[in-house]
Amino acid sequence: MKQISTGSPFEATMGYSRAIVKGGWCFVSGVTGYDYATMQMPDGIAEQARNCFATIAAVLAEAGFEMSDIVRVQYTVVSADMVEALVPALGEALGKIRPAATMVIAGLIRPEMKVEIEVTAFKG
Repeated sequence: MKQISTGSPFEATMGYSRAIVKGGWCFVSGVTGYDYATMQMPDGIAEQARNCFATIAAVLAEAGFEMSDIVRVQYTVVSADMVEALVPALGEALGKIRPAATMVIAGLIRPEMKVEIEVTAFKG
């Protein structure tokens, strides 16, 4: 098993890894729209999602995976009213991959967070 970190302060304080690689699987924890290098968060949900996917792509690459290895994605969105603005960013990142997907409408732990994206990737 391999643990991967992005250096987010949440990982240390909450006791989790950004991703776990086990066998042919990579489990990426929920990623929010922060630019983890600067801890800045854009206002718009689409921009937050693009940051999420940039983090996810970097984590997958570090783990030896590619975005095309994603087999499952879960989106947590804070309001159904935001989904329409989010959809273009989802299509840009995963439109050709088309993993199994779930979208949940729920609150997130910080008010600036509008979307959290979790993925599972498989190389087999």
